[in-house]
Amino acid sequence: MKYVRIHKDSGPMWGEVRGETVFCLAHAPYLGLVPTGESLPLRQCRLLAPVEPGKIVCVGKNYRDHALELGNEVPDHPILFLKGPNVLQDPEGAITAPDFVTRVDYEGELAVVMGRRAKNVKAQDAKEYILGYTCFIDVTARIIQSQDGQWTRAKSMDTFGPCGPWVTDEVEPEDLTLTTRLNGKVVQNASTKLLLHSIPELIEFISASMTLEPGDVIATGTPAGIGPMKNGDRVEVEISGIGTLSNPVSLPKVKSL
Repeated sequence: MKYVRIHKDSGPMWGEVRGETVFCLAHAPYLGLVPTGESLPLRQCRLLAPVEPGKIVCVGKNYRDHALELGNEVPDHPILFLKGPNVLQDPEGAITAPDFVTRVDYEGELAVVMGRRAKNVKAQDAKEYILGYTCFIDVTARIIQSQDGQWTRAKSMDTFGPCGPWVTDEVEPEDLTLTTRLNGKVVQNASTKLLLHSIPELIEFISASMTLEPGDVIATGTPAGIGPMKNGDRVEVEISGIGTLSNPVSLPKVKSL
């Protein structure tokens, strides 16, 4: 199944996508599939970020080549950080930054959306707790990250987490192709089979420390090829079997590097 959130005058609404039609749901799918009886053509819907998380748990340096391009050692366990829900941006929503930010980077990622509360879950049982998968951009203010010496401010600014276009359970995540394009040029291209820590391993590791709630998001890490964006750019993250997340970049204070 594919799940979306769409804009309506009455407020955001969840829906299930079947073919080219969105069948509206009374609430989030992890609360039970309750149709409202209304349906809309997909092409007429404005898609919103298809998640409503309490937290977004991100995994740093989860591809060997990305750790090496940063000049870091390859970690022997998952490196975690959090983004707040304030970072979420819709498909086609603009990536922005405060005026004091001078460099903003893209990081294309596969994201996991939880469908059940998960605490102390073993890796072999992890798939039972997953609602589905979607595309995610872990936007980063790279110089702020370096200045601060930790990642919270640099990764948690408003719009620094575009997500979408939908959540799907119709893929197996072990060998998906992740491609990031900047203005149509491929800048990242890797398979999720290169993840240092698999999704079941991540869920076991994370849920040992913190309870994952339905709707929470795990961003599984980015491969090599990260780089800066400037005003007027467009960044796209495409994951095989899921779809393409596309966002314009609106950074008038950021100079071309």
